Amino acid sequence: MADPKGFLTHDRELPERRPVDVRIQDWKEVYHDFPAAKLKQQAARCMDCGIPFCHNGCPLGNLIPEWNDLVYREDFQEAIERLHATNNFPEFTGRLCPAPCEAACVLGINSDPVAIKRVEVEIIDRAFAEGWVRPEPAAVKTGRRVAVVGSGPAGLAAAQQLTRAGHDVVVFERADAIGGLLRYGIPEFKMEKRHIDRRLEQMRAEGTEFRTSVDAGVDITAAQLRAGFDAVVLAGGATQWRDLPVEGRELRGVHQAMEYLPPANRDLANSEINARGKHVVVIGGGDTGADCIGTAIRQGAASVTQLEIMPRPPASRAGSQPWPTFPTLFKMESAHEELADGGGDRVYAVSTLGFAGDAEGNVRALRLVEVEGPQNGFKPIPGTEREIPADLVTLSMGFTGPEKSVLLEELGVAYDKRGNVARDASYMTSVEGVFSAGDIGRGQSLIVWAIAEGRAAASRVDAFLTGETALPYPILPTARSLV
Repeated sequence: MADPKGFLTHDRELPERRPVDVRIQDWKEVYHDFPAAKLKQQAARCMDCGIPFCHNGCPLGNLIPEWNDLVYREDFQEAIERLHATNNFPEFTGRLCPAPCEAACVLGINSDPVAIKRVEVEIIDRAFAEGWVRPEPAAVKTGRRVAVVGSGPAGLAAAQQLTRAGHDVVVFERADAIGGLLRYGIPEFKMEKRHIDRRLEQMRAEGTEFRTSVDAGVDITAAQLRAGFDAVVLAGGATQWRDLPVEGRELRGVHQAMEYLPPANRDLANSEINARGKHVVVIGGGDTGADCIGTAIRQGAASVTQLEIMPRPPASRAGSQPWPTFPTLFKMESAHEELADGGGDRVYAVSTLGFAGDAEGNVRALRLVEVEGPQNGFKPIPGTEREIPADLVTLSMGFTGPEKSVLLEELGVAYDKRGNVARDASYMTSVEGVFSAGDIGRGQSLIVWAIAEGRAAASRVDAFLTGETALPYPILPTARSLV
């Protein structure tokens, strides 16, 4: 235990965000650097519990008390070894994960939890700065070839593990750059893309091959994948977005979030779908909605309004979500802070009735109504209908599962009752030698689940190809039976 009284003598503290009026002028990450002395204090707050529930909260099984202790002792080189033992990409999770580990922190029962994510970020950033993150090529090659379809966190984790096991791994990505939603779905102000690029340098040096602008099933057929590789890992994500079938949906200016965010990430200043000077409405209160808010503000929107059908969450745990479960709480992310600073609004318990357009077919307004719920459905409240201006609307309502692509059809994989690619406990689909990892089999989920499943699937692929494996196999309650 780093400091037996650390949790009593130090309060939870995080790095300060740059001033709103400054940070919305650029696309850089929003946080100031965190002083080393304060980081040591935050690590000291870890109680090294007899039963560390943070392990249970983290799908990756991160050894959190161990690397907290090492940071307190200023042994960052050993800390990154312990962190990398369970997590291939802490620079991603430390910035993007909603931290179920912190929700499960024992200190959080009656106090503020340990700032686990911040310690994680500081460890990996220090490791890169000191040159401790080096390629780890396989000592012996197996001669087996593995195709990984999709380069999001699940695909990258599977690819790195399999490459290190000695297999020849090729990652296929239909976009023009590697990273999946990490690259084109997550805005720069949330995670600068240099973090992806420096990790890819390591993976290339280890021997992983990347092929971009390749739509598997079209540019390379399922038959070619099966003939050219000994195993295939499907890691294409759950990219089938949830739509909003209401009047006026066809109007110009109404876009899915994933039609709006990728071009904004490709061209920060001059995106083809631009909010400059427009009244923007974001439908959906989750992380993707927040990404749309921050992007629209930086593009110079005239106003931004966020709509959410659910009532406003509580500021503290509800009785129905006791520790150590992951609670639904009211959050003030950086984009929400920017929204409030600019006079924007977050409107809860409302449902969209439809869109109104102008003579040219462009959206000009959104009609909404207040609702009761969610018990027994969302019932409109009579007399609460109103119209708000809307020149640009983003639908940020989540995803319903994987796209039923040509590749999946040609492979002949089975689906579970939720429409995800079915797989057994070894992550193998109904087709022998074809595995799945991440959201494509689990459904829309968190980045930590994606990486954990990528690691687990890699272990099972290695065992399938060689009869045994030395790769770690996280025991996750995620693989669904084909029965």
